[in-house]
This record gives sequence, structure tokens and C-alpha cells, in this order.
Amino acid sequence: MTEREVIERVKTLDGIKELNPMQLKVLGSEARQLILISPTGSGKTIAFGMRILRSLRESGIGLQALVLAPSRELVIQIVSVMRQLCRGYKTVAFYGGHSVADEKASLSPVPDIIVATPGRFLDHLQRGNLVAERALRSVVLDEYDKSLELGFEGEMKRIMRRIGAPSNLTMTSATMLSSFPDYINGANAEIIESLPQDNSGKLEVVSVESFSRDKLDSLVGLLSSMSPGEKAIVFVNHRESADRIRERLKREHIMAGLYHGALDQQQRSTAVDLFANGTTPVLVATDLAARGLDITGLDAVVHYHLPVDEATWTHRNGRTARQEASGRVYVITSEADNIAPYIRFDRSYQPPADGSRPPVSGIATLHINAGRKEKISRGDVLGYVMKNSELTSGEVGKINVYDHYSLVAVPRESVGGMLGTLNANKLKGKRVRVTEVRF
Repeated sequence: MTEREVIERVKTLDGIKELNPMQLKVLGSEARQLILISPTGSGKTIAFGMRILRSLRESGIGLQALVLAPSRELVIQIVSVMRQLCRGYKTVAFYGGHSVADEKASLSPVPDIIVATPGRFLDHLQRGNLVAERALRSVVLDEYDKSLELGFEGEMKRIMRRIGAPSNLTMTSATMLSSFPDYINGANAEIIESLPQDNSGKLEVVSVESFSRDKLDSLVGLLSSMSPGEKAIVFVNHRESADRIRERLKREHIMAGLYHGALDQQQRSTAVDLFANGTTPVLVATDLAARGLDITGLDAVVHYHLPVDEATWTHRNGRTARQEASGRVYVITSEADNIAPYIRFDRSYQPPADGSRPPVSGIATLHINAGRKEKISRGDVLGYVMKNSELTSGEVGKINVYDHYSLVAVPRESVGGMLGTLNANKLKGKRVRVTEVRF
């Protein structure tokens, strides 16, 4: 595929009008080994995805590309992009918490692209479910610095020994590495550095004073002053705090999702989907959400607890003011807090004089108990909803299709009249159960 064809393919993705300078450099690189130093939110998934797309031959000849990422959240995010960018090629995901049986079944026929966490991919190799392919065209080691932090160095070394030297090897990292593994020739590799953008002119940091150590009343007041349609992530330092805060928000009729490591993968994925499609305008999360989530249109980040260090401050704030958009950062402080020098406020929060109401979303999400493994596509879901309701394609929101279920956003006011009709009719010849997702 030519560069021009790749660029035109990229422009069909949601929200992409043109490539940024870093992506153009990666697309034009002919280096066998490429090191991409790129902060979160810079578009690196599309960058290495284009490099993979250019290397692909015809589909069905065996495994051609492998992407290793340090977390299941990153794997899911990357797979979503790769399936759109490399449509026409079979792309599968391997990660902890995912059905091993489904993953094994997905290897027949052999996929063109695998996106995986190192541990799960190595497990399939060792089980003999997947033959090590020494003819791999492309390998990507995404967020290599994070992989080292999480202890994946040994697994990645064993994987690289099994698969041999690919035609193209891409390593991405948020920071420059002091040394490189033996399968990367740092002296000969091309290094493309995408410096963090200066967000100082579009990121406003606001101090929110709490008159008690328990900041819940201040948080409720702040969230209740949000404008309709605005979205915010509330960051906390502990899972227990996230659970407690979310319960209080529910009692205050604030539509909020929950995201932390004690939830299973489907719960976390659903929370992100409902937040991204606007069903829940608030997401209460630990720092698990500070890296690996790419949610467009995020208006605000709220630090309920102060970050533990400057890197955490930066990663949390990186969720908003992305891709030239503006954003706000709220820091709720009490007399018990010590404000670090890297936190500088632009102004203090002033509650609205006319009072406020909890944000209400006009969007609901429907759950359909059939997905990719049942041969259901986004187009199938869209057609099914439109055929069995009075909604137009423009009124149907984001559709997410997983292995054995699908989620579709629709106007909340339409749900009551749709469920009966949807459940009475088949989806692609299959009887399915459709319910509204509760949170």
C-alpha cells in the first residue's frame, strides 16, 4: 500500500482530518528499527499502525504483525484502532482476563495481526497454540518503559528469541531509555522524538477549596455545576475511595461510572464505553485510567486526591486538552493537603450564583448478548436498531462490539419504546436479549 493510500485510509478514522508531524515522519521512515519517543495522547497508535499497514501483504498467509503492550486496557484500545485502520485483515487480541478458549479458537485461521500483553502471548507460544513465526513482517513494543516498570522484560526477551528478527521493529516509549535490549541496535535505529506539546495556553488549573478533610460535598458541588454534555474524570488514590465516592454520587443522582483494578475486564470496558459515549458524564477512577485510555472530548480532570508525584500529575492531566482542544484541571484541596511546587493554579473555583443541578445525560446504552464470535458487526447492530425503532443513523450513537456482547448508545427518551420491539425481533437471524445497561 502506498503512502497516499495509507493516509487516505487514516482519514476515514473518527476525528482524524490530517496526520500530525510525528505520524508523517513515522510513515516516511524506511528504517528496519525505529524508536519512537512519544508522550501519551500524541497519536502514536496510528503512527505505528500505519507502519504495520504498509508492511502487510495479502491476508491469510500467516501471522504478519505483532503488537505487545503492557496492559489489557492498551491492548483493547490498540485493537480498536487496528481493526479500523487494517480492515480486511484479521486482527485479534490476547490479554489476561480474556477467555483463553476464545483466544485459541481465534487462531484458526491464523490471524494477520495479534495485539497482546507479553505474558498472555508467551503463554500461547508455550502451550503450542501458536507456532513462532520467523517471517513476521512487523513487531511493535508499545510503551516499552511501562513494560519494564511492570516487570515484562523477561517475557519480551523470550518472545523475541522465539520469533526472531522481524523486517520492521518499532519501540515506543514516553521517555528516552538509558540502555536498549539486545534485540534493539540503538546505534543504528532511527529515533523519532515527539516532544510533549505546550498545553499551558489551553489547560486551565483551578483550585477548589474544601472546608473539611472529607471533600465529598465539594466534589458534589463541583460536578453539579458542569454544563450539559461535559465529561470529567475524578482521580483518587485508592480503590476503596473510588467505591465510596461513586456511591455518594449515585445518591446525589450524578451519573457516574467506576474504574479501578479490582473490577473485571468487562466491568472496566463497559465503564469506559458508557463514559465515552456520554451515558455517564463522570468517571471515578484510580490512576489505572491515567495511562492507556484515549477518550476524545474530555472536558475536565478532577484531582480528588492529590497525585503522588509529578509524573502522575502529568499523566492524569494528559487525559484532557488533547489534539488542540482546551481543558480544565480541578484540584480539590483541604487544610490537610500539602501542595507540591509543580501544581500551579490559574484561578480559584467560584460556585455558580444561581445554584446548580446534577448533570443529566440524554444518552442511554443498550446491551445485546451477541458479538463478534456470533458473527455480529457494527453494521449489523446499526441496521437492527434502525429497523426496529424510529431512529435514524444519526441518532444512533457509538457502537462497541466485543466477543460475546455489543453495546449501542441511543437517546434515553427512546429506550422505553424500543426494548420490546428489539427483543421481539431477531438480529441477523439470531434471537438475542437486549437490556438497558444500569450503573
